[in-house]
Amino acid sequence: MGSRRRTATGHALSPAQILTERQGHWLPEWPDAVRQDGLAGLHTLAAGIDRDRDAVTAGLTLPWNSDVVEGHVSRIKMLNRQMFGRAGFALLRKRVLLAP
Repeated sequence: MGSRRRTATGHALSPAQILTERQGHWLPEWPDAVRQDGLAGLHTLAAGIDRDRDAVTAGLTLPWNSDVVEGHVSRIKMLNRQMFGRAGFALLRKRVLLAP
């Protein structure tokens, strides 16, 4: 049991290191290693990475990101939640354009 636990811990720490150090070139090897070790708990994550492997790898290796856009989307969602559905798009538009 200790050996499987160490293997599972190693597989769990690998994506954390890949993400924090932005080492996308190591990502394609990780799902294959998970499947070879038979760790069913990580198979769903490995399958999700495989479905969009190119995009995930690019996101971890290329210098471009969508942080600014995501920040604006979050701000608009916050403004919309503050209105509690009391007004339509016209008021939301004014709040977005006039908000600091």
